[in-house]
Amino acid sequence: MSMDDLSLAKKEARKRAFAARKEAKTPQADAAAASSLIDVLEGFSDRIIAGYMPIRSEVNPLPAMSALARKNRLCVPVIQGDGLPLLFREWTPEADMIDGPFGALVPASGAFIEPEILIVPMVAYDPRGFRLGYGGGFYDRTLERLRDLNPSVLAIGFAFGAQCLDDVPQEPTDQPLDMIVTEAEVLRLSQDMS
Repeated sequence: MSMDDLSLAKKEARKRAFAARKEAKTPQADAAAASSLIDVLEGFSDRIIAGYMPIRSEVNPLPAMSALARKNRLCVPVIQGDGLPLLFREWTPEADMIDGPFGALVPASGAFIEPEILIVPMVAYDPRGFRLGYGGGFYDRTLERLRDLNPSVLAIGFAFGAQCLDDVPQEPTDQPLDMIVTEAEVLRLSQDMS
């Protein structure tokens, strides 16, 4: 597939997935997804976990992040610029937040820390663990960098089940997820989940 064809395929997949995500987003689906995420991660303690501040119709991880913050250090992504990996600023449920790029809130202050576990937002995913984001490549660059530093970094995609596609168009630079958590299921794609 040519790069033009791949770009067009990704654009069409995003369009379908945005519509599916918007329709799937309900308070009940958000609560069920957060509960599933807590169930998956409740056994972890003393870890650094990256969540995210939801935008648009993204599934809301904040209830799970608040629960996980009792036994772990939490952080959220901060965009540094086009073509750069994300940095992660420490977050607590009480953190003062300010507007960041793309409409996502970021902590007004706090240390930058390296996560061991990432809760990754997405527009779409497939059963093989490939995700489709907004097209900036931020998470792909970030996961590549973090996995180079620490091969045991765990990437958990967080989405509604309606965002699943049969096959996400992918590029060689796309980073696969280790697990996908939705309101309806948990897909474990990696052998090492410790």
